[in-house]
Amino acid sequence: MIYSLGSINADHVYRLLHLPTPGETLAADTCTRMLGGKGANQSIAAVRAGACVVHIGALGPDGNWMRDALADAGVDVTHVTEAGTASGHAIVMVDASGENTIVIHPGANRALNPSQIEVALRDARPGDWLLMQNETNCQGEAARIARSQGLQVAYSAAPFDMDAVRAVMPFVSLLILNAVEDAQLLQEMSVVDVPMRLVTRGAKGAEWVDEKSGKAVFVPAFRVPAIETTGAGDCFAGYAVAGLATGFAPAQALRRASAAAALQVQRPGASEAIPTAAEVDAFLNAHD
Repeated sequence: MIYSLGSINADHVYRLLHLPTPGETLAADTCTRMLGGKGANQSIAAVRAGACVVHIGALGPDGNWMRDALADAGVDVTHVTEAGTASGHAIVMVDASGENTIVIHPGANRALNPSQIEVALRDARPGDWLLMQNETNCQGEAARIARSQGLQVAYSAAPFDMDAVRAVMPFVSLLILNAVEDAQLLQEMSVVDVPMRLVTRGAKGAEWVDEKSGKAVFVPAFRVPAIETTGAGDCFAGYAVAGLATGFAPAQALRRASAAAALQVQRPGASEAIPTAAEVDAFLNAHD
């Protein structure tokens, strides 16, 4: 079982010929609204990878359609509560090459409280996983509660915030960062005191490091034509943690996550572009 403490956003996606420069006004070619947020993306990725996922989060009165979308994707939304503020939302600008710029308003994602998390984790068992990232509050409290109950804690340190990382670090089992975040972390901390670290390097692949033994596993990225990179890191993280939670070795979990991300970037959108386990299996069979 994976408990996913994470953001739920309404993504307003604008497609443009190029990303605007300072002071520039551009007309978008298209505009769409869809379910997003790092937490929602990771939850859906983990479900599509084959894991059972309980999402812990909050929405405003305007967020019923997002709760329904999560439920339709197979995510347990019992512990998605309603807050007295607007739902989180993001403005996503995507250029013709698939690169993006994102502005996020946290909204209800920052309205969580520790008691909600205690209730959500009441039925969790040792060996279950808590998956988190930095778009909500209460990460430190959630990690502490989870570890006290024997859960593994996977933490995507994005968007990167050193204070948040320090608060969570004592409880983390698996720290997930991209290459930029990893460099920021190593600038601040000479020793990364976590059992496992997973660093994603985009088109260069991903590396798993067992910090205690020093053993590392490197998985190359699949070469594919990218349409859009939005949510690819969340797809990778959700698939990787789902693989570990269902018993895959790190090398196998990372390879499946790499294949899932390769399929994701060939499609427009974020959560709706995340592939199913069957699609990932077919892709891997074709590339063996």
